[in-house]
Amino acid sequence: MTEPSITHLRKTKNSSQLIVNGKPFLMLAGELHNSSLSSANFMSTVWQNMKDANINTLLGSVTWEMIEPVEGQFDFSELDKVILGAREYNMHLGLLWFGSFKNALSTYVPRWVKKDVKRFPRVHVSEAGAVIRTEELLSPFCEAAWTADAKAFSTLMTHLKELDSKHSTVLMVQVENETGLLGDSRDRSNIANKLFKEPVPAHLITQLQSVRTEDLHPCFSKRHPHFSSLAPGKSTWKETFPVGPDADEAFMAYYISRYVNHVATAGKAAYPIPLYTNVWLNFDDPTVLDLQGLPPIVGGGSSAGAYPSGGPVPHTFDIWKVNTPALDFLAPDLYFHDYEEVCKQYTHGGQPLFIPEQRRDERGARRVWLAYGTYAAIGASPFGIDSLPAKDSPITKHYGLLNSMSSFILEKQATHPEDVMGFFFDEKEDTAVEPTWQRTFGSFTVTIERSFVFGKPGPGAGMVIHQGDGKFLLIGWGFQVVFSSPDPKATFTGILYSEEKEVVDDGKGGKVLKTGRVLNGDETRSGEFMIMPNEEPDYGGFPIAVTIPCRTMVAEVEAYSLFEEEEDF
Repeated sequence: MTEPSITHLRKTKNSSQLIVNGKPFLMLAGELHNSSLSSANFMSTVWQNMKDANINTLLGSVTWEMIEPVEGQFDFSELDKVILGAREYNMHLGLLWFGSFKNALSTYVPRWVKKDVKRFPRVHVSEAGAVIRTEELLSPFCEAAWTADAKAFSTLMTHLKELDSKHSTVLMVQVENETGLLGDSRDRSNIANKLFKEPVPAHLITQLQSVRTEDLHPCFSKRHPHFSSLAPGKSTWKETFPVGPDADEAFMAYYISRYVNHVATAGKAAYPIPLYTNVWLNFDDPTVLDLQGLPPIVGGGSSAGAYPSGGPVPHTFDIWKVNTPALDFLAPDLYFHDYEEVCKQYTHGGQPLFIPEQRRDERGARRVWLAYGTYAAIGASPFGIDSLPAKDSPITKHYGLLNSMSSFILEKQATHPEDVMGFFFDEKEDTAVEPTWQRTFGSFTVTIERSFVFGKPGPGAGMVIHQGDGKFLLIGWGFQVVFSSPDPKATFTGILYSEEKEVVDDGKGGKVLKTGRVLNGDETRSGEFMIMPNEEPDYGGFPIAVTIPCRTMVAEVEAYSLFEEEEDF
């Protein structure tokens, strides 16, 4: 059982929320550069800037080579200073365990592991001309390696429990980083070749066959429609996964996920806060990537080995879920993929959505509204956040508004997640196809459009929260809301009343919404739609300033419909 006082996940209607000190917590996170958290002195120059950017949680690495430089001798002195520094600024942490695997390599293992190839053998890959090359990657088949990693990770988690369980500075821990194999679809070492010729472990086929087809990940089902007909304990890897290099990739996914679970299980036993691992995503079709002129390879790769073979990508998601009960969820690093599609893929089966790495620019910042709104994310985390001054960071504005409204968002996430919708609009010139954001809430269909201006339309982002009985909270800027009725008998639908809202303290440690201006006329296009304008609307040379700049970026609007009889005309 999870101790109720420590950070944990609590199930909601269709996902989970992060519970910190007994209350739901919305992580407005940022990930540090890889080496930042290794120095408390360096972090002393970072904390205030992160607070100014409205970040409440920082993700940073804790490395095996740093805490166990000599086998059996552990040093947490620098980490302890970092954690104490975070507390001074009321900042939470998510630790990234760079143990055996980081970006499909083993560069963060201690020197005593790197140099002892007899005890800790390496992965070998095949190059052109049948040349076998040694990789800087520990063999996922090596029990000695996962045992040593698990011991180090367990010692870390035990130390965190002693130091931090009464404070919850550290909220969760990522186990390894972007696992898999680059440069080949599978390991070509002798032990790998031997295991690859053997039948697929019976429990994997049995457990996957026990899952209803509609509950398997759709990417797995699409690739393996024959799976239900396999014979547990008899089918080989190639018979089980016959398409292209799928057998190689599934084989690596099985053994890498087993390795990661050994490590995670040891850590969970010591201190059962949430654990997860992250994903270097692949792509099947480069045309769906959001590249903006960059080469497709930045999207992750289209073949196993171009992206890390064996990592928890969508079509190996189910293998990982079977093999990693000690992990609470799998988390996608999301830079250039279709943002909403990946959110769908990694909320499969009701697992909570957390995006540990994403873009830190304005384009990335807008998309967090979709994650927090439509997909009830527990957090999103732009990468490299510490080298960006808060005054220049788009995250500052977006997180500031999300923070002020977090209690209202969390309440709806827990009770009525279907009543929340997030959305975004990129710069008009960067948008090939204008997005369609529409949903029916109760008696009204809500359509979100880019905000009306006489000049150049601007970008936008935000969230709509249905409060019931035709009332809606609108949060954000650069959009407008049109109401219609799904009932064909309705003869008119419009805005009954609208108010600007300000977030104020309630005197009890919470927040309430106070009415500011009552909005009508130009602000609602005379009742046609509710405008949530940008900070500097472009009037396009039009001499009358019709669209006002945004102020609080929060409004409440009530919609209504008329149902007239023939005699009413």
